[in-house]
Amino acid sequence: MKILVTVKEVAEAEDDFEIDGLDIDDRYLEYDLNEWDEYAIEEAVQIKEDGECDVVSVTIGPERAEETIRMALAKGVDRAIRVWDDDIAATDTLDPATKADVLAAVVAEEDPDLVLTGVQAGDDSFGATGVALAETIGFEWGAVVNALDLDADAGVGNVHRELEGGIEELTEIQLPAVLTIQTGINEPRYASLRGIRQAQSKPLDVSTLSDLGLDAEALESPLRRTAMYEPESESDAVVFEGSPEETAVELADLLRDAGVVEG
Repeated sequence: MKILVTVKEVAEAEDDFEIDGLDIDDRYLEYDLNEWDEYAIEEAVQIKEDGECDVVSVTIGPERAEETIRMALAKGVDRAIRVWDDDIAATDTLDPATKADVLAAVVAEEDPDLVLTGVQAGDDSFGATGVALAETIGFEWGAVVNALDLDADAGVGNVHRELEGGIEELTEIQLPAVLTIQTGINEPRYASLRGIRQAQSKPLDVSTLSDLGLDAEALESPLRRTAMYEPESESDAVVFEGSPEETAVELADLLRDAGVVEG
């Protein structure tokens, strides 16, 4: 059995930052593995530990992302693939449908029995790449999966899905399938020092669009980023300075003036 796990490097901005054109200035960004993808990795590794299985991770990202994807290798993934070239680097926006087209080419080469993705990414929060990929490759799919009972021999997975209003659905999905994994399905492990060392010698292949049988046309998207700005605050914060007694009086006066309390 083979499991393909899609992962993404996401950026988190500092509290105070500057905007440079259509992006936050890179000086104010820290990069890390997407939280939801950590749960997908852990689920794949647990399946591998329960039986014979090959786990492959794939990301679309620049050379910087290799540090992130090696964390997946350190946690038990067998090998990794990074997709990148100049055409991808020059692309303004990789929307879910575009990512799905690129990942579908990887699926065609790897021929996995199961594809696991995180429910969403912590930066753009589209929450659509997994299901878009399933539609593109024609696999059955289950979204927002918070429990999985896999019967690889029978080729089925019994999945619990988190629905709106606190409702949970139990359904059977035939393999091959794409499942988007929700946080809380497991407890992601920390990468051990031994795992980190072993990750340095595990295969990490870099593929271009050409390697996958694609060209720049595969990146065409109707979405364009037109502006980047900080939203205006709808209210101002009032900061009281001084001793507790002094600030208590100021707060009482403010609440009285606002009509929240009576004088």
